Amino acid sequence: MVVNGIDVTVNGLNDVSEQEIVNYIDYVQTQTKEKVNSLKLSATKDGQVDIRYELQPQKFERIRRITGYLVGTIDRWNDAKRAEEHDRVKHGLH
Repeated sequence: MVVNGIDVTVNGLNDVSEQEIVNYIDYVQTQTKEKVNSLKLSATKDGQVDIRYELQPQKFERIRRITGYLVGTIDRWNDAKRAEEHDRVKHGLH
């Protein structure tokens, strides 16, 4: 089932309302401070609820050390620094 745009699987819990599922989603997002991609609720042997979840992938920017600087991109470099990067010896390339 899909609740608030999130794929939800419920196993062994026959009486779980949609509001309870929304509360579980809110709980996970509050604890992790990230957006939930999918949620799986299962009953344990002792009557508890097992919550398993997948968070949405985070975007990240590749950071490299170029000519002594940690950079993501070189689009803001001046001409001299761009020339230094162009002329450097690149190791490990075949």
